[in-house]
Amino acid sequence: MEGAGFLASCRYLLHDRDSKFCASFRHLIEAEKVKALALPSHSPNLSAFAERWVRSVKEECLSKLILFGERSLKRALHHYEVHYHQERNHQGKDNLLLFPGLSRPTPRRGKVRRRERLDGLLKFYEGEAA
Repeated sequence: MEGAGFLASCRYLLHDRDSKFCASFRHLIEAEKVKALALPSHSPNLSAFAERWVRSVKEECLSKLILFGERSLKRALHHYEVHYHQERNHQGKDNLLLFPGLSRPTPRRGKVRRRERLDGLLKFYEGEAA
């Protein structure tokens, strides 16, 4: 596999129990000193958090952009990640920010400012409402 490409720096490969991950596939992966680990069967919620994040980034960001190559994709994902963790409230967390200490300082009491990312695609508000 000529240096294993994307597996060159990996020690483990997690995969589900799909039939495409057959014994010959696992032997090919393990020949490159990467241990193939099958996830437990009948575990539908095993990747629920990752799948929810992928759904959020696709619906709120990527489906509204026209991307011109890998660089623009990485830029959009970086901005969305910062927005998701520091600026966007989360209903499952009582509408709180995940990491509020990392965001910019809030303006004076009573002032609310609208801020934007990705040329207005992602909007958020800073400050305390009166």
